[in-house]
Amino acid sequence: MATTKKKTCIVCGDEITGRPDKRFCSDNCRSTHHNRHNSDHTNFIRNINNTLRKNRRILEGLNPEGKATVHRDKLLEMGFNFRYFTNEYVTRTGTVYRYVYEQGYTERDNGYLTLVVRQAYVE
Repeated sequence: MATTKKKTCIVCGDEITGRPDKRFCSDNCRSTHHNRHNSDHTNFIRNINNTLRKNRRILEGLNPEGKATVHRDKLLEMGFNFRYFTNEYVTRTGTVYRYVYEQGYTERDNGYLTLVVRQAYVE
């Protein structure tokens, strides 16, 4: 006669009934375990995504017509973080456009930036 070892939940320690491969006693314990496991990575990603969203909102607010010129200091005053952007496009002439999703900018002379909205041909 085989003896069966009682399995316990890896989160709360309660006895598990049901399938033999279960690791959690409830959906709540399963969620708690995965939230604890992923919290460090999730916080890092969440912070980056929040910065990207903020950058996009700033660019969109300053560029309602689709093309505008604004001083770099204005973006900094509004909390824009130049280290975070989603992609970069270099034209044939060497002009570098940095995009935050569809909102983009390129640096001009004397600290000015030209704000643009991504065109369909930019990949």
